[in-house]
Amino acid sequence: MLVMLAILALLVVPLLRELPLGSTSKTGLLAWLLVAVAMYWLYAGLGHQPLLMLQLLLFSIAAALLTTKVALVLVGIRSLGSLRGAARVLIIAGALLSVVNLAAMLWALRRPRGGGGRKQ
Repeated sequence: MLVMLAILALLVVPLLRELPLGSTSKTGLLAWLLVAVAMYWLYAGLGHQPLLMLQLLLFSIAAALLTTKVALVLVGIRSLGSLRGAARVLIIAGALLSVVNLAAMLWALRRPRGGGGRKQ
């Protein structure tokens, strides 16, 4: 899981920045990528399922808002910048949940499991 986050941060985000797209399109691609990562973590059983479901919900809503914004720009409506702002807030909230999920997983690894007493 840490490797996936490192790959996302070090390789994918700089690649998205280099694409010749507008900021809404770049953020939308990032949101869809986060949806895919959250779905994979849920499928693989990584982390806590309720947090992953909430992350998936937030990332999906953000991706839908950004896709709607791009579609509106394509038809000539450019005055709904609030969609991008709301999507960014949702992405940040989902990212914070990812950090909480990662911390909870690391905490679970740190705790001793069952029968923690000494053997004699």
